[in-house]
Amino acid sequence: QVQLVESGGGLVQAGGSLRLSCAASGRTSNNYSMGWFRQAPGKEREFVAAIMKNGRSTYYADSVKGRFTISRDNAKNTVFLQMNSLKAEDTAVYYCAATMRVLLGIRMSQYDYWGQGTQVTVSS
Repeated sequence: QVQLVESGGGLVQAGGSLRLSCAASGRTSNNYSMGWFRQAPGKEREFVAAIMKNGRSTYYADSVKGRFTISRDNAKNTVFLQMNSLKAEDTAVYYCAATMRVLLGIRMSQYDYWGQGTQVTVSS
């Protein structure tokens, strides 16, 4: 079992930045590929970014490419999502997820564990 806890959400003006963190705990938590998803009100949860266990391979949704950066610190069992140039349409609850599969998962079904989410609100 792996437990995931997100933090770092909040209210920010358009054009601003936020850094989300996802702290993982539990058995061999560093052996997991990780992803970030988001869900806006009235919409389905969507993929944002993913990172492999070694941190060298990443993948992004087109909507955030060039603005968001996913990274991880395996010594601290933490994954980050640096979000720059935020837009009103980035407003959502952001979730981190973990999978033991060796892949950059873009579908929810590819992940085994989920955090509770952190709210990000971007005012225009």
